[in-house]
Amino acid sequence: MPEKSFLYKTHVNSEWVDYNGHMNDAAYAKVFSLAVDKLIDFVGLDAIAREQYSYTMFTLETHLCYLKEAHEGEKLIVSVQLLDRDSKRFHLMFTMKNEAGDVVATSEQMLMGMDAAQGRPAPFPEAVAESIEELWDEHKKLEAPKQAGRKVGIKR
Repeated sequence: MPEKSFLYKTHVNSEWVDYNGHMNDAAYAKVFSLAVDKLIDFVGLDAIAREQYSYTMFTLETHLCYLKEAHEGEKLIVSVQLLDRDSKRFHLMFTMKNEAGDVVATSEQMLMGMDAAQGRPAPFPEAVAESIEELWDEHKKLEAPKQAGRKVGIKR
């Protein structure tokens, strides 16, 4: 397990349950979005730092895989694996599990660091870059999850 580990915990809220009796597809995206917000704080870009550096993060791309139903009240735990990074982007795989440890969903994402004043991509502030490198030092040793790099298509 990485030394610099990140977890986001929540539960399936009643308003997230759809007519099929399980968590709606949009709610999975919401949970992953909330996890992104917490990860951004985790690497040193909390609200104070975003204002101080005039810097923020944008999501460029997301690929969700729905693997198991989640039901009202069920506890969810989201972890992250850094798959790659450069001076202003990171490529991530979020994994959502239930309390039993079953993988419920994954979300592969590309995030971009932005100079908020100029509205343009920019390298990470030094302290944030150092935090990301610490995470990378642990995660680069891990095997990529099987959902990483998947494409949408019908297998023939």
